[in-house]
Amino acid sequence: MYTCEDCSNYSFKSKCIKGNNSKIPLEARTKKFETSKRFNRQRKEDLERIITNEGILLRMNRSLQAEGSFAQVKHDMNFRRFMCCGQKNVLAESILLAMAYNANKLHNKIQYNRTGKHLFELKEAS
Repeated sequence: MYTCEDCSNYSFKSKCIKGNNSKIPLEARTKKFETSKRFNRQRKEDLERIITNEGILLRMNRSLQAEGSFAQVKHDMNFRRFMCCGQKNVLAESILLAMAYNANKLHNKIQYNRTGKHLFELKEAS
């Protein structure tokens, strides 16, 4: 938990401390925030996972593969715009689009006997 000791002379105090529902006047308030223990633990576990050799390899290859998916959806599947309106409908349509893309990708891997392999050969971390 972090608490500012004294921010009375801070010129941006009204922008820094948000929330008008407090019974304490703005002049008497100080900035407070905290992070959860669970969040910190998960963040540490994630960091340990991504700095391993396997994590580095997967991150390097992920950066090569991400853009191709959008290009294939736009060009090969001729997707230019969503057909429906509303956040829930767009989400449903994008999930269907992702499922169709993954099914097509799996079909091609099965056809060419490439299951269990990466799209590109994994590079070695330096």
